Amino acid sequence: MNRSPRTLTRRRMLSRSVQAAAWAAMASACEPLWAASGSRWFKIGACEWSLGKSDPSCFDLAKEIGLDGVQVDMGRQANELHLRKPDVQTAYRKAAKRTGLEIASLAMGVLNSVPLKSDPQAAHWLDDSIDVAKALGVKIVLVAFFGKGELDMKNATEIDGLVRTIRPIAARAEKEGIVLGLEDYLSAEDNMDIIQRIGSPAVKVYYDVGNSTDKGHDVYREIRLLGSLICEFHAKDARFMLGQGRVDFNKVRRAMDDIGYSGWIHIEAAHPHGLVEDYTADYRYLREVFPERKKI
Repeated sequence: MNRSPRTLTRRRMLSRSVQAAAWAAMASACEPLWAASGSRWFKIGACEWSLGKSDPSCFDLAKEIGLDGVQVDMGRQANELHLRKPDVQTAYRKAAKRTGLEIASLAMGVLNSVPLKSDPQAAHWLDDSIDVAKALGVKIVLVAFFGKGELDMKNATEIDGLVRTIRPIAARAEKEGIVLGLEDYLSAEDNMDIIQRIGSPAVKVYYDVGNSTDKGHDVYREIRLLGSLICEFHAKDARFMLGQGRVDFNKVRRAMDDIGYSGWIHIEAAHPHGLVEDYTADYRYLREVFPERKKI
């Protein structure tokens, strides 16, 4: 049964107020960690698709750049989402081991063309991603909502259906220790609303500072508001190289410190002078802001 727009709006407003207060309190209680010791850690990788690769050779290019690892993609319809195949999984694991890099996380970019909100096939693929994540030894699956999959919070039927679709998959992910990270153009408050309705700690936000800036969101406020609901980050800034555009990564770092974030930051940036040259420069820049720390 569809809810009326007025009921949905009032519900969201109440939900947002309660959640915002809770997360703001948590963030303010976190002690700034800008100068903290080895208890914090940052690793810097890049997305497989940003490297222009769709095979295990992405690790060789990542090593040339100096990265710590790669966020790999499940695959496309054309290759039948190839990371579901055991031999392809083995090839990726061997490439990571050979180069000394890590498989950082798994992405479901195919959902941009086959939307989770409307195509039952997409739900089966997302369920498959839990098994693939386990096989690759990663804990985070990026669940993409762009292109045909972009979400409209004004469409109650669409959001209701999405929540119903994700709930059973999230329950399985929770049992397997896998996090589903929602990446979209929505505000922090809208993401919190969806996550609350799904009702599983296995669903979090995959936060892209470039996407949020594109949509006019205050990324520094949103990072603090979302707090531990953020599972991982993408670093990009429209056409700019990192540190040369709109996003102040020092302010991003301070916001991360306020919420105690440790984890991966993946470059998904423009490269106007060439991929290797610019991603090497981006990596060095990010390392100045996010120095390497030992994982607890």
